[in-house]
Amino acid sequence: MSDIAAARSPHMGAAYLVLGVAGLCHLLNDMLQSLFIAAYPMFKANFDLNYAQIGLLTLVYNVTASLLQPVIGLYTDRRPLPYSLPCGMAMSLTGLLVLAFAPAFPVLLLGGVLLGIGSSIFHPESSRIARLASGGAYGLAQSTFQVGGNIGSALGPLLLVIFVLPHGQSSLAWFTLAALGGIIMLTGLGSWYKTHGHARRTAAAANTAQPLPRGKVIGAMAILVALLVSKWFYLASFTSFYTFYLMQHFGTSQEQAQLYLFVFLAAVAAGTLVGGPLGDRIGRKAIIWGSIFGVLPFSLVLPHVGLTATLVLSVLIGLIMASAFSAIVVYAQDLMPGRVGMVSGLFFGLAFGLGGIGAAVLGVLADWTSITFVFEACSVLPAIGLLAALLPNLDRRAPRPATA
Repeated sequence: MSDIAAARSPHMGAAYLVLGVAGLCHLLNDMLQSLFIAAYPMFKANFDLNYAQIGLLTLVYNVTASLLQPVIGLYTDRRPLPYSLPCGMAMSLTGLLVLAFAPAFPVLLLGGVLLGIGSSIFHPESSRIARLASGGAYGLAQSTFQVGGNIGSALGPLLLVIFVLPHGQSSLAWFTLAALGGIIMLTGLGSWYKTHGHARRTAAAANTAQPLPRGKVIGAMAILVALLVSKWFYLASFTSFYTFYLMQHFGTSQEQAQLYLFVFLAAVAAGTLVGGPLGDRIGRKAIIWGSIFGVLPFSLVLPHVGLTATLVLSVLIGLIMASAFSAIVVYAQDLMPGRVGMVSGLFFGLAFGLGGIGAAVLGVLADWTSITFVFEACSVLPAIGLLAALLPNLDRRAPRPATA
């Protein structure tokens, strides 16, 4: 891992190797989290769980994976911990082993807690490293980092079907090898951060614009949270219920519906990758505005068209809406200079929490009404994107990143 430690530019250019490794580790981290969630049906069958117990399993995971992130980020803003990253991945590795050999439901809860804590440690610090390695191209760095997580989340269910279901719950232990690889790579990232991170943090602080008045910062953060509610509640309608919608509304088979969901998730990954660099070029406020409110025409039409048009519109929605998150994270980091870890933890934590809350609320709504009504009701959520017009203009064009 000495190559990672050496990946730097004397001109503060983008350290592409560092960014790539951070994105790969994000893939591994989110793949492990996704495996856990995808394994719910297997846990239900193995331990004869009811839906309340499944809900409790989700709750303990989401609480530890979301609420702890801003706390950890705030602490490391003041006291950097370069080697907290491999420790976080080691926590996830332990959680996976606990899940693989859990003899009873309370032990499953412990495994979920350990996975959540590992994720909480991972996201704030790895997001900070991506920013420090960006060479000023903050959107590009965040997109590179986040698309790894998108790919990992998409891989979890696929790996469960291919490797875990044929061999049983204990086969989850094989994925600790991936976590072990992550620990090795994250140790290298920690070395790079320890060697070069302080200098880059100092240079970044020196080049940071004066922050806005406290009232404007609070108002802008409130707007960003409202935008995230809109984004993650609407995306939850797809990630949790799109397959059911396709099967009930159009009569597709389960295999076809899963394939169409994969296409949607691929569009989300592509949008994540595009949104950050585009924000560096044309401004993050424009991306935030366009990627949420710009979805509205497509979301309003989607519940009223045929299957082919639904597939096309879903790809457009995933591509456009996913481009917002990188821009929102970087905008919030610019809004609160010196609080990169806390901001990253807050917004990644909100992504976990709002996605879970959205799925739960929409599930209840679907039980009361129908899956079709859920998509009709959610179609107006992108209108909240109008609030982006009230955001202060913080845009500073990023320099073209130099090679490391």
